[in-house]
Amino acid sequence: MKTAAFAHLDYPDARQALQVVRWRRELGSGKLTIERVHLITSLPPGAATWGIENLLHHVRDRTFREDDSKVRTAQLPRTMASLRNLVIGLHRQDGHTNIAAALRHAARDYGRPLTALGLTG
Repeated sequence: MKTAAFAHLDYPDARQALQVVRWRRELGSGKLTIERVHLITSLPPGAATWGIENLLHHVRDRTFREDDSKVRTAQLPRTMASLRNLVIGLHRQDGHTNIAAALRHAARDYGRPLTALGLTG
């Protein structure tokens, strides 16, 4: 990842630009895919820019073991990531800070998460 701070970007409140380079190799064919993503943020350089990484991706990696997932076909990885994000968001809205503990608590009674969110009759 590269970052660059600018005094002026032609975008309201922009403070820095980022370039993220992602690469992956398909296991079956060995084909290498490289993707470059350019981002503009209003956060100043040196700010806590990895809050989302720590709150979301870290939880997905550690609690849901997303990196070890065998789901790699078509749109399934994106769908599973969205479902994991939904679960994390619902537990955070319910006031939980420890998602692993919230999942264990909800697993004891399958109706508990729906009841807590007022989604049952």
